[in-house]
Amino acid sequence: MVLGERWWSHYHELALTLDKGGQILRVSTALSCLLGLPLRVQKIRAGRSTPGLRPQHLSGLEMIRDLCDGQLEGAEIGSTEIIFTPEKIKGGIHTADTKTAGSVCLLMQVSMPCVLFAASPSELRLKGGTNAEMAPQIDYTAMVFKPIVEKFGFQFNCDIKMRGYYPKGGGEVIVRMSPVKQLNPINLTDRGSVTKIYGRAFVAGVLPFKVAKDMAAAAVRCIRKEIRDLYVNIQPVQEPKDQAFGNGNGIIIIAETSTGCLFAGSSLGKRGVNADKVGIEAAEMLLANLRHGGAVDEYLQDQLIIFMALACGVSRIKTGPVTLHTQTAIHFAEQLAKSGIWDQLRCVVLAPGVLSLQSRQPLGGATVISRLERRKHKQGEQQEEGEASSLLSRELDVGLHPKILRS
Repeated sequence: MVLGERWWSHYHELALTLDKGGQILRVSTALSCLLGLPLRVQKIRAGRSTPGLRPQHLSGLEMIRDLCDGQLEGAEIGSTEIIFTPEKIKGGIHTADTKTAGSVCLLMQVSMPCVLFAASPSELRLKGGTNAEMAPQIDYTAMVFKPIVEKFGFQFNCDIKMRGYYPKGGGEVIVRMSPVKQLNPINLTDRGSVTKIYGRAFVAGVLPFKVAKDMAAAAVRCIRKEIRDLYVNIQPVQEPKDQAFGNGNGIIIIAETSTGCLFAGSSLGKRGVNADKVGIEAAEMLLANLRHGGAVDEYLQDQLIIFMALACGVSRIKTGPVTLHTQTAIHFAEQLAKSGIWDQLRCVVLAPGVLSLQSRQPLGGATVISRLERRKHKQGEQQEEGEASSLLSRELDVGLHPKILRS
């Protein structure tokens, strides 16, 4: 397939401003699976020191392929191009194992929107790192992401079977959820006032319990410099040996508000880094998220975009500075809207830091997929070929062309 020069010049310029990491791969693959659109991605992580697919990217792609009995070409470590052709999303038990400390939370990000519209309940067995750098910690997913995303009208169970840390991973999380008919819109624009601050500072393996206590104490001291009228309850924790693989330490601190908003700051320990510094880093991150005046923190905003796009109605969130990950998620949702997949999908910046995403497609991606299936059932092979060709050209319209996606 040859892409016209007009399309290339327009989207190449857009792609250069977007996130170049695995975010594009996660967002585009999930939307491709949901909407039944074929996807080709070239130059995957081209600007990285180790370009191409890494174990966590590959395991995520393979799980999405298995979720929908799709076809996946170019799926190997180091590959810089993949072609993905989705089919019907099914429920059941699905396993993804990075075999490294690759984040199980990023595996959850790519798979959860898809199984929401599966044919039956799903169980996702995710293996890798539960507390990894450059990704949400599993504690963030359970304590912040879960209660907020459930406001869209669904629930899921997140069972932490084993914690795993850098460099070996070895963690396991089981996620169970049932499909929904539609998602409800959310409105997170009223932050309210902070009513609680709590958290956990953990050590695992051979690290002494004193490290957890030092992280917690340093974080409390830092927070009290700015917030003096609230009790800060950060519990030091020694992870049970039968529930943690390897050695690790870290901390997460949550601020809860009168309107139910949740903010977090977190940090992981590293060899040679003082425990006080780890605690202070998490505390300063939390305070920065509270200072910006938004209703979601910087790490939640991008994770909500795909659910906002799939919900029926107008969703609004108030953020601090919009992150590059969020801009990337919005961009690809908007490009898909141009294909006519949604009756209407608009993202509007109502004021600095206030995002409004409006969708009028009643069942999000599920309606589109069922519509395609009915059409395939009624048409002959020749007409199916014509429809595949139509989908391929729609791929250009919505921005799912290899020269558009640069992860």
